Amino acid sequence: MLKTARQELGYKEKKGQYTKFGQWYADRVQDSQYRDAPWCDMFLAWAANKAGVSEYVGEFAWTPSHAAWFIQKGAWSKKPEPGALVFFDWRGGKSYKGIDHVGIVERVAGKKIHTIEANVDRVWLKRKVRTTDKVVGYGIPRLVKANAELNEIRSTEQPFISPPRSQTGQGTPFDFLGTPVALLAAMVLTTIVLSLRLTGRRGAHRRLSWSWSPRSRSAAQDVRRVPASANPFAAESPP
Repeated sequence: MLKTARQELGYKEKKGQYTKFGQWYADRVQDSQYRDAPWCDMFLAWAANKAGVSEYVGEFAWTPSHAAWFIQKGAWSKKPEPGALVFFDWRGGKSYKGIDHVGIVERVAGKKIHTIEANVDRVWLKRKVRTTDKVVGYGIPRLVKANAELNEIRSTEQPFISPPRSQTGQGTPFDFLGTPVALLAAMVLTTIVLSLRLTGRRGAHRRLSWSWSPRSRSAAQDVRRVPASANPFAAESPP
């Protein structure tokens, strides 16, 4: 933008305060009154548009609104830097509401700033060297850009979403089936059932063999007479 502003140095307004910058702004906002209005801020709007940075500089004709825009964007400063827009209040006030002139900082030299300003010395677009006692503040386009990029990054961040939790009182009895306790209980129950079936099969084989033995009755009687401690099957139990 500074390069574009430098290319216009020496421009002088025409008869009736007409300027090409005012004409451009009037066409842009569809309002003819700006063709011959004070043009310090309209020149900056034009230069920003030509440089392709209007998004970070803004397009205004009224200086207090322009300063308020920088404040809203979080890009307002009390420290000058090249490329910053400098806002003046010739009465020495420090509120943005009293601003009545604006230029662009070309460079900073100690306590003085070198600027490019439009509509100065009545009709000119020229360089000026200013002290800072009449400066209200500086609008910083690079901060507008940085804040916009940061907000764009934040807008794409997705927060971590916790898995949904079942609410108390809204579950069903079948919800228990998938829990670790239910699985453990099923394993134990399965083991017991298999053990019982295995034990039953062993007893069936014994009874089957005895049923075919001619001494099955006496053998059964012998088993009943065997003390429990001596019975080899008395100690069996499900594993």
